[in-house]
Amino acid sequence: MTKKILDIYSDYLISQNKYATATGLSDLLSGEISHDKVTKYLNSEELGSKELWAYVKPEIRRHQADKGGVLILDDSIEEKPYTDENEIVAWHHSNAKGRHVKGINILSCLVSYGDVVLPFGYRIISKDASFSDIETRKVKRKSSISKNQHFRNLIQKSIENQVLFEHVLADNWFGSQENMEFINKLGKKFIIGIKSNRTVALSGKDKKLGKFKQVSSLDMRDGESRKVWLKGVPFEVVLVKKVFTNEDGSIGILYLASNDIEHDAAYLYQIYQRRWRIEEYHKSIKENASLAKSPTKRVRSQANHIFASIVAFCKLEIMKVTTATNHFAIKYKLLVAANIASMNELIKLRKNNVLA
Repeated sequence: MTKKILDIYSDYLISQNKYATATGLSDLLSGEISHDKVTKYLNSEELGSKELWAYVKPEIRRHQADKGGVLILDDSIEEKPYTDENEIVAWHHSNAKGRHVKGINILSCLVSYGDVVLPFGYRIISKDASFSDIETRKVKRKSSISKNQHFRNLIQKSIENQVLFEHVLADNWFGSQENMEFINKLGKKFIIGIKSNRTVALSGKDKKLGKFKQVSSLDMRDGESRKVWLKGVPFEVVLVKKVFTNEDGSIGILYLASNDIEHDAAYLYQIYQRRWRIEEYHKSIKENASLAKSPTKRVRSQANHIFASIVAFCKLEIMKVTTATNHFAIKYKLLVAANIASMNELIKLRKNNVLA
């Protein structure tokens, strides 16, 4: 029954357009499944990465390739300003907004082969430990496991699950020395953003002499690459500089570091651009899979709703491949069909003089 409800509930998350509620699903099914059963499902067993892998594994195996696969990791915050605070609804720093926001922080791990991108692991950042701030004496929350540790655990799990990939892609939030060393020891390549204030030595000799310069001070052209030694990293990396224009017209500079030292800047940047597929994932799971549209209050039901939303995204991705379209086109088609059904029902009611 649990598997059946997951299938129905995740379909509901794709098809509905307002708030995903147990009552709403029960009404949609004319009471075939009671709202109590849906609520019980959301509050029952804890669902997470293990169950997601079991669900999506056949599709990953179907699309996997020995060459060209990339692992993409990134986190996003689903803001919950009006929901009571708990260990997963907490205050997190938003890089996009440059401040702390209240919500659920989700770190996702996706694999991409060609045009297919499938999430198979994730962690909800739990602020499960309380402490008293020395200055304010207010009780605050923190995570017992850091986001970077979760990052490494997800990559390790992908190895254990024998997910095929060549590169790990991530932004500068995950560009730590420890993360780079971890990926390198696994025998995998990484292309990770780094901050402009990171310091590098331009040669092995400079490294031994302690001659390090800030990345931003290097005379590098747009699209140029240079082999350097990042401070604290025990192996040589390729540094890539890319200049781009933001949506508001301002100029931005992206610095990438990679242990794939055999390839040039153009190749590495081309691979890194596939990281933006996870931005599409963040947008689609919120707008097309109802991640943001659940009024759940308990930690277990909130977490299980997130699991079901990720399953719904997987369904959309599979449909995208089979229909040669995109998630938003699929969602629009469902909306049009719903509006047609609503219009036909309205016409029927008017013919019966139920409505004037």
